[in-house]
Amino acid sequence: MKYIKFAAVLIAAIAVYSCTGASNGKAAADASYQVSQVPFTDVKIAENSFWGDRLKAAREVTIPLAFSKCETENRYRNFELAANPSPDNKPTAFPFDDTDVYKTIEGASYILQTYPDKQLENYIDSVLDIVAAAQEPDGYLYTARTMNPEHPHSWSGSERWEAVEDGSHEFYNLGHMVDAACAHYQATGSTKFLDIAKKYADCIIREIGPGEGQKTVVPGHQIAEMALARLYVLTGEKKYLDQAKYFLDYRGKTAVKNQYSQSDLPVVDQREAWGHAVRAGYMYSGMADVAALTGEKDYVNAIDSIWNNIVTRKYYITGGVGSRHNGEAFGADYELPNKTAYNETCAAIAQVYLNQRMFMLHGDAKYIDCLERTLYNGVISGMSVDGGKFFYPNPLSADSLYHFNSGRTMTRQPWFGCACCPSNLCRFIPSVPGYVYGVKDRSLYVNLFAENSAEIQIEGRPVKVSQKTDYPWNGDIRLTVDGNDAGKFTVKVRIPGWVRNEVVPGDLYEYADGLTPSWSISVNGKQQRAKVGADGYVALSRNWKEGDVVSIHFDMPVRTVEANENVADDRGKLAVERGPLVYCAEWADNAGKDVHTTPVGASTFEIVPNFGIANTEGDGKVFKVTEIKSSNGLALIPYYAWNHRGAGNMEVWLAE
Repeated sequence: MKYIKFAAVLIAAIAVYSCTGASNGKAAADASYQVSQVPFTDVKIAENSFWGDRLKAAREVTIPLAFSKCETENRYRNFELAANPSPDNKPTAFPFDDTDVYKTIEGASYILQTYPDKQLENYIDSVLDIVAAAQEPDGYLYTARTMNPEHPHSWSGSERWEAVEDGSHEFYNLGHMVDAACAHYQATGSTKFLDIAKKYADCIIREIGPGEGQKTVVPGHQIAEMALARLYVLTGEKKYLDQAKYFLDYRGKTAVKNQYSQSDLPVVDQREAWGHAVRAGYMYSGMADVAALTGEKDYVNAIDSIWNNIVTRKYYITGGVGSRHNGEAFGADYELPNKTAYNETCAAIAQVYLNQRMFMLHGDAKYIDCLERTLYNGVISGMSVDGGKFFYPNPLSADSLYHFNSGRTMTRQPWFGCACCPSNLCRFIPSVPGYVYGVKDRSLYVNLFAENSAEIQIEGRPVKVSQKTDYPWNGDIRLTVDGNDAGKFTVKVRIPGWVRNEVVPGDLYEYADGLTPSWSISVNGKQQRAKVGADGYVALSRNWKEGDVVSIHFDMPVRTVEANENVADDRGKLAVERGPLVYCAEWADNAGKDVHTTPVGASTFEIVPNFGIANTEGDGKVFKVTEIKSSNGLALIPYYAWNHRGAGNMEVWLAE
């Protein structure tokens, strides 16, 4: 069938931008998370702010690019061929290529909350017509088989589910479909995509399980677990949570048992992070969901141990994970090389999902501290500032040639044949509004600091708040109560670990400079004698009135960090941070210096705000960051901003 070309639609939409908001499909009553996530539909990020600029780039560049790639790389054609099966039909390179369509729709759905756009909604609707036509009558939706049942994709097996624990990705496709359908429903109120996704999920529930006549198999590539938990919370239909739990309960008990896919042991017996870091992160997120939604202690104990192993042994200072190129995998304890670090962008995104769920399970700020570190460093480094180019790996040290002996220059690429990272960023960046706030009973958690306005439900009554801030460039935040129908409630403000002299929980990294940053909170100009609770929050309880202002100040000095001596690559080296941002030294700012060997030592530092970086590898525009200069002349920029001026030497861990 023919469908409207997205680029033309988007250009027209920008010209006739509408101020009418999309309807808000509300989630079902909260299940049993310790703290509920305030949904993306309730939070509007301000334009011309740190995150506002990234949402704008997603809207104007990333999402149109991803939709255009779905056209040119035959992602849509896969669905069209599946609607018209033939022995002549041939699928694209990977059986998970369908997920590029789902992930792009998910990102576009999130962006509709910031930029309401009826023409974009209509375009998504036209794509869903193509998707729906490919669905088999019983709900099965997997184009790599349906388009040519006698000769499906070579990874797919000769019949349904035969190779699902290996390479078919049938359940992986379901997971991304369900996530996208939930977002689309929440953003638009339409059940069009949700009905498609539920029909496929119901097909799997009928055919997969431990019962008579069912196939006892689990996902080869995890993500369905966390998606089905989300579908349960959205719909209240427990069968979806039951299927998520089945997929986890039977892992390590079916035919395929290997560490690569975290199937060597039952999940409740696992205590360390091993194997493919993206699969692992998605599975661990699903485990945290099941732990919270069922309260089963075995799940809680297992995911607590795994999270602790990651953060205290296998976590880069940038918040990235997955040190090994071989298997895109976690390494052993303290195996954190810099130049050969893999740190796949998708693995960083998975860490955000995991830390958000761990926060919802336990209500502790340490999980948001880790989420913030990964978000500002390991995730956004994977996409150029203009939204149009991407990294697969994110090393902490680089030369003019790619660091892993490929001979390729280390620059971001506009797309990849295996496009999981670009399409994952396409869906993730627009979802950031959903990570700013949390709610538990009569407490409002302020987790991330970003300029925004929000309308939040506290025990069913609306509360309006807004933030004004230039974070992460400085540590001043102004939180205003713009309306309150909830009476007395508690505002819980996260005091970040970097303010409290904790790089990350545990002893993997420590500050090396002896500084003690201060912080303060005032309400309507009156300073509060507040203490940080054991959960990492300051609690402010009162009957809030419209116009009440909470002023938050965090000192934001330049800090130096040293790694645990067990991290061989970092011995005798220091990293530099300021606020939530990790910094690096890059060739373009350090003519005549070798950034790999120039020491930073006991330098004093100068902060240079509004330092301009010309994006010569992208749109050519100048974007502004805060630069740091050491007393010996070494210049540093935020890690996420590196490689916008071409390939060259870069270093995060600097000579001491």
